[in-house]
Amino acid sequence: MSISIHFLPDDVTVNAEVGESLLDVADRAGVSIPTGCLMGTCHACTVELDDGEVIRACITPVPPEKEKLTINLFSDPTW
Repeated sequence: MSISIHFLPDDVTVNAEVGESLLDVADRAGVSIPTGCLMGTCHACTVELDDGEVIRACITPVPPEKEKLTINLFSDPTW
């Protein structure tokens, strides 16, 4: 199953498969999400979903329950 992922503020939309890593989806779309440990503990890849939920893109897969997902990227000057 494929869903539409919209990255803000870049305004980039790409289709992704359920279960695919959000970090991989962003990379394929040319959207840069900072990374550190790639295990979720450093919080470098923290992003906010359209419903306000804050997740770590490196350990979060594309969810099966939505047809479209908007991801708001944070700007963290420390990364």
